[in-house]
Amino acid sequence: MSGMRARQSMTFSAFQQTALRALAALMMLLATSVRSNLVNDEDPFLPVTQDETVAVGGVVTLTCSVKENDNSSLQWSNTAQQTLYFGEKRALRDNRIQLVKSTATELIISIADVQLSDDGEYTCSIFTMPVRTARATVTVLGVPGKPVITGFDDAVVEGGKVTLTCTSSGSKPPAKLHWYRDQEEIQGRPDVVESNPDELTYTVTSELTLTVNRSDNNALIACAVDHASIANGDKRTEQPLSVLFSPSVSIHPESDLPREGEKFFLQCVGNGNPEPTAFVWRRKDAELPPLAKVDGAFLRFESLNKSDNGVYECQADNGIGMGDITHTLLVQEAGGKPADPTAMSTSSGVDHAVIGGVVAVIVFIMLCLLIVLGRYLIRHKGTYLTHEAKGSDDAPDADTAIINAEGGHSGVDDKKEYFI
Repeated sequence: MSGMRARQSMTFSAFQQTALRALAALMMLLATSVRSNLVNDEDPFLPVTQDETVAVGGVVTLTCSVKENDNSSLQWSNTAQQTLYFGEKRALRDNRIQLVKSTATELIISIADVQLSDDGEYTCSIFTMPVRTARATVTVLGVPGKPVITGFDDAVVEGGKVTLTCTSSGSKPPAKLHWYRDQEEIQGRPDVVESNPDELTYTVTSELTLTVNRSDNNALIACAVDHASIANGDKRTEQPLSVLFSPSVSIHPESDLPREGEKFFLQCVGNGNPEPTAFVWRRKDAELPPLAKVDGAFLRFESLNKSDNGVYECQADNGIGMGDITHTLLVQEAGGKPADPTAMSTSSGVDHAVIGGVVAVIVFIMLCLLIVLGRYLIRHKGTYLTHEAKGSDDAPDADTAIINAEGGHSGVDDKKEYFI
């Protein structure tokens, strides 16, 4: 038992020693790395570069510089570690690559007509002891092509749906697509991104589904590409919508004051897609006047008459649907007095009403006269009876009362006869 414990103790001690050695080695490595970084940050011979981004077909400029130089040469190498320039000397036969500037502390070159294959890390080196290097990443942007919109094969009937597809190829990184109706942005489905075979670019697709109405006819639907390689904003493609809808109809009279005896016409105007080509004219509650002639969208009157007054209806048909509207025609008299609108269909009714009114007034007047005359007669009859009995109340005896009632007068001395 004691031997086993001794062996365990020895094993544990060996493990501790190994762990301590590993920890010490790690500490030394970290210290060396920190010291190395401090030395590099303060190293005046260390090259300094910067990353660049350029679109396909553009020009990229690579700059490498040091603070000090001990007569060592600066060198630029490409992504395949091929030397492009060593000081002022061209090392690679590529006319796209040109020397811009070369001094003891700076080397600047340019690459024209950049291609996607130029994407990657470039190295600047200075051949001191030891050799010091710095890297610059060149990001080449694939320029997206102008978007293509499909789905406009046929016009759409009002109330129907249309699905439009926008596609743009050649972008790197993938472009973003946006939909617009005139100047207002509208939402389509999320973009679908596909990588192009044997290329470093992408194809982006977006769909838009619309339920259309007549206000969408001739509206511009645009698909725009948004990408960092496009300097002047976005690329876009526009195409107008074509919506089929039934006509809305209006009637335009030749004059607002049609007069008797004049020529006159009503024009039926239909606004639809397509434009209406079939027109039907009717007169409500009556036949068209004999002198009224239908001429397509026109209803022509050779000579207006009061009998032409009425409500006229026009119906327009464009094959998608029909629309109709009415217009009331009121013909003025030749002297300028406008015709009575109620005379169109109720002249006999108006005459009867006038006659009835006159008769009613006459009857009323006669009744009033009879009432006045009756009251007058009753009043004068009462007066006559009163005078006839006057004086009977004051008579001293019956004989005198009778005499007074028969027309005698009180206070008047009776005439007497004397015989001699």
